[in-house]
Amino acid sequence: MLQFLGNIEAKTDAKGRIFIPAIFRKCLQNEGESFLVLRKDIFQNCLVLYPGSVWESEINELRNRLSKWNREQQQIFRQFVLDAERLEIDANGRVLIPKRYLQMAFIETNVRFLGVDNTIEIWAKEELEKPLVDPDEFSSKLEELMGGTF
Repeated sequence: MLQFLGNIEAKTDAKGRIFIPAIFRKCLQNEGESFLVLRKDIFQNCLVLYPGSVWESEINELRNRLSKWNREQQQIFRQFVLDAERLEIDANGRVLIPKRYLQMAFIETNVRFLGVDNTIEIWAKEELEKPLVDPDEFSSKLEELMGGTF
């Protein structure tokens, strides 16, 4: 089962190539993942790398929730896949991120890879230098979500 954990700094080169951190590459190799799918996150200004099997599972779940006979739902499905791109990891452990994706996430050179369960997020380094959620709000929301039962 794929599960990524880590917060790793990296840099893109002038062409938009970036090394996938070794800890994440090893996890992908151990699970036999042969490709990644890239898309911009729907809520945040970051990019999300889906291992091939995770992408297929996500697409199947979305497809099962939407009716192909409903115009609005088909547009949602199209938009979701329109914003996605298949990436191959080269022999050096790098992927080429198209410029338009880097621009969507406001990424220039310095990035952070963030392991988030079964996906890998790529953030502009500056975006993760500040908390995503206010620390006091985080603790109260987590307590609320977990029902105060630990």
